[in-house]
Amino acid sequence: MSEKILIIGSGPAGLTAAIYAARAALEPLMIEGAQAGGQLMLTTDVENYPGFPEGILGPELMDRFRKQAERFGTRIITADVTKVDFGVHPFKAWVGGDEYEADAVIISTGASARWLGVEGEDRLRGFGVSACATCDGFFFKEKQILVVGGGDSAMEEATFLTKFAAQVTIVHRRDEFRASKIMIDRALSNDKIDVIWDSVVEEITGEDHVTGARLRNVKSDEIQELETDGVFVAIGHTPNTDLVAGQVDLDDKGYIRVVDGTATSVPGVFAAGDVVDFVYRQAITAAGTGCAAALDAERWLASSE
Repeated sequence: MSEKILIIGSGPAGLTAAIYAARAALEPLMIEGAQAGGQLMLTTDVENYPGFPEGILGPELMDRFRKQAERFGTRIITADVTKVDFGVHPFKAWVGGDEYEADAVIISTGASARWLGVEGEDRLRGFGVSACATCDGFFFKEKQILVVGGGDSAMEEATFLTKFAAQVTIVHRRDEFRASKIMIDRALSNDKIDVIWDSVVEEITGEDHVTGARLRNVKSDEIQELETDGVFVAIGHTPNTDLVAGQVDLDDKGYIRVVDGTATSVPGVFAAGDVVDFVYRQAITAAGTGCAAALDAERWLASSE
């Protein structure tokens, strides 16, 4: 039997889509992924999601989303979809050897921040190590911060963080930035920003929170120990689109192209959240597109019956 609607992925986008689809009596099936909940599962305090004036832990917020989706009848499978076929209808998706069919699909597989892969990074993620200035900058009032990267996102993060930090130091592996001139000028003209060129982070130090970083000059191999309260990694994100590459149109960055809201290049297949959005990348904007995808899918199903 074919499902009316299948949601691939979870996070704020997928779970909001599930809530709306379930309340529309579409009885959604969600295959949430083995590592469910999206990037908020790596976030300690969330203080910018409306309705939580005292803040809330990222995993707790996702748990509430999940319970709400289940309350209205969403069925959830905790596994990774391993293959899809959108060239047939009903659409097909596989989890290993198990096959599922659906009349409509919502893709909400998200994006993954690129990390440095250095000692201390994983252990201190959420305790001074972050990949989102707008999420976590508020916690660094009058603190010393490192921003790692050299593109537009690094310039933007560094500039944003000067609203809170006492000093922001950009660490870049080359002797010039690859960012656009306007973004470079904006960052370098800010009195709170300085730059350490030709250097990479070798280790992030601290016991239960970040206290410093060990840098290596790539030209001289000289090691520099730097005190810092936070390390913001701004070397980009990778959309989780390997599963659907060749099935729906992607842009040159690998994000799913959408038209008329959340519709992909395949009628009946919709996409929401960070798998589409490389601009805002916030929980609330992801939730908003999840809502839109569910409404778009509902209308498409009604019109195609």
